Amino acid sequence: MADVELHNIVKTYNKGKVKAVNDVSFSVNEGELFGLIGADGAGKTSIFRILTTLLLPDSGNASVSGFDVIKDYKNIRSSVGYMPGKFSLYQDLSVEENLNFFASVFNTSVKENYDLIKDIYVQIEPFKDRRAGKLSGGMKQKLALCCALIHRPKVLFLDEPTTGVDTVSRKEFWEMLKRLKQQGITILVSTPYMDEATLCERIALIQNGKILSIDTPDEIVKQFPENLFAVKANDMSKLLNDLRKNNEIKTCNAFGEFHHITFQNDNENSHNELIHILQKANHQNIELKHITPSIEDCFIKLMN
Repeated sequence: MADVELHNIVKTYNKGKVKAVNDVSFSVNEGELFGLIGADGAGKTSIFRILTTLLLPDSGNASVSGFDVIKDYKNIRSSVGYMPGKFSLYQDLSVEENLNFFASVFNTSVKENYDLIKDIYVQIEPFKDRRAGKLSGGMKQKLALCCALIHRPKVLFLDEPTTGVDTVSRKEFWEMLKRLKQQGITILVSTPYMDEATLCERIALIQNGKILSIDTPDEIVKQFPENLFAVKANDMSKLLNDLRKNNEIKTCNAFGEFHHITFQNDNENSHNELIHILQKANHQNIELKHITPSIEDCFIKLMN
């Protein structure tokens, strides 16, 4: 059963000149951890704001837990949790005061739902008297998540929750999400980090307001249409230029310490010929190997 459904949603800004959400349709199953993956400006926040009834779509329809985002906005607001990308709690209130405030807004109490937030709250409880504005990025993130959960929502929307947070806090956060999922909460996460895509059960890749692909991370990787290779040499900048000038190279993108390439004619002769050409161009310590595509490789392929 679908907990979240969108059908042909369109949202424009600047009198229709900017199409932030372009005919988007997808559904999220009950209890699923679903990722909306894309760069800044892809349309992720607009979609989340429509689903949490903070924005009206120009056209199309959407529902959350069976409630229409326009007609039943009050029902949706009482049954979802929303953690916006920018820290939006009251900075001059303490940790404890923020939590009590958000509980009272939903006519509940911290005590009533403490079991849901306990694993997260115990990490910030030593700082319960500290003002929210004085917390570290990771601690702000945990407090915001507690406030989004305090009324025991059926669906949780997390808009780029790990942006600007250190690596350890990012890892801890995703562990928390896995535990929340076990409690039956449907979770939608948006992120620009491609490595986080593999932590979701299903993902939608989005660019310029359009969905490029929706599937499990494994299936999206399997759909990569060609063999992918990683290549490196001593001078990576020169290597990138030489690869892009080579007519036998179909695609070439820089990825950390390697460049990822595909061939026009993928066979052993082509591989050997490339190494020979690079050696003639005075490249040293050339390494060429076949690799499994990442989500980022798939995303770039779909964009092109």
